[in-house]
Amino acid sequence: MENLDPLAPALYVVATPIGNLGDLTIRAKRTLESCDLILCEDTRHSVKLLQQFEINKELRSCHDHNEGHIAEGIAQSILDGKRIALISDAGTPAISDPGFRVVRQCHLLGVKVVPIPGASAVTAALSVAGLPTDQFHFLGFAPPKKASRVRLFQEHAESQSTLIFYESVHRIESFLRDLKVALGKERCICVGRELTKRFETISTGSIEAVEEKVLKASRKGEFVILISKSGYQLEK
Repeated sequence: MENLDPLAPALYVVATPIGNLGDLTIRAKRTLESCDLILCEDTRHSVKLLQQFEINKELRSCHDHNEGHIAEGIAQSILDGKRIALISDAGTPAISDPGFRVVRQCHLLGVKVVPIPGASAVTAALSVAGLPTDQFHFLGFAPPKKASRVRLFQEHAESQSTLIFYESVHRIESFLRDLKVALGKERCICVGRELTKRFETISTGSIEAVEEKVLKASRKGEFVILISKSGYQLEK
């Protein structure tokens, strides 16, 4: 049963939808309605989300370029009695998004940090990929330069965990090409595009087969790539 007690002073790390607005949880909505301030990556983006749910709260930018400077002040505000929510543009804050420095500073000053879980592209993709889920290793975005990217793939070639990457529309083609060179065309992967959105696509199979599907389809949107552990076969 949902806890209906008033929010206590704390940092609330709130997951927001990665595409489908229906994925905002009841608890997340209540938290955003009840807090004193919402930290977000881009106020222009987040105000649209809040308007959809008729939430009218003060927004303050918290992004890669200012997070380190504002973290101590945010933590101190909570010690002074404020209830502050942290969101990202989409999904769970601090997962390849800003938030880590604010959370760290809160712990350093003894400020309570409360997770308000919800949408995450990592777990959404993992749950439907058809790859082993007993162990997984999230590696965020691969290096932009080819040599560094190939080296990273080779370093993890014999991993016994499912590897998970994020990738942008601008680099998905080179990502898959370099992955095939590093791991061989038969390694099993899954590529999810635009998860939870209208044109969501999920493709699982060999690198060669999935690459062919990706190159033929629309490449608009954000991608999640999962790579099977060494030796895994989709078919028994």
